Amino acid sequence: MDPKMLIIVVVAIIVVLVLALAVMRRRRTDALRRRFGPEYERAVREHGPSRAESELLQREKRVEKLQLRPLCAAEREHFITDWRTTQARFVDDPKGAVNDADSLVTQLMQARGYPMSDFEQRAADISVDHPRVVDNYRAAHEIALRHRQGQATTEDLRNALIYYRSLFDELLETRPVGEHKEVA
Repeated sequence: MDPKMLIIVVVAIIVVLVLALAVMRRRRTDALRRRFGPEYERAVREHGPSRAESELLQREKRVEKLQLRPLCAAEREHFITDWRTTQARFVDDPKGAVNDADSLVTQLMQARGYPMSDFEQRAADISVDHPRVVDNYRAAHEIALRHRQGQATTEDLRNALIYYRSLFDELLETRPVGEHKEVA
């Protein structure tokens, strides 16, 4: 074979491989963006694009290894009753209600099988199956921390309760564990 032709063939193969790699990478990015929604954008801001994707893939692998389980009907009803009590308490004791909501969400996560490590790890784990509400969880937690320092208003506490409720509702879902909701 002519050396010039060999060079052209090798260059063409390299170009095709580079294009294929770029297409595969783009598909992975699009899939992660769809899967994680706003959490994808947050991870990109925090870590940069390549590192963010690696981080999100690691989260998926970590959560796949967890023994997550749906709640039985009795557990579910117990949590719903406790939430109603917490929500009703807000009128007379907003601070206590937010503390209860924080505790109740933690108990619910524990009952579902999420490990109770530090808050950031819990939020990362939650982001895999509940990416649309993990920002609410972070916001509620931030308000709860400010509340403990005496720096949260009643309106902040009301928002925290709403944020906790969004995660609480998602964690009560009855769809099988590991079956991801379609995201828009």
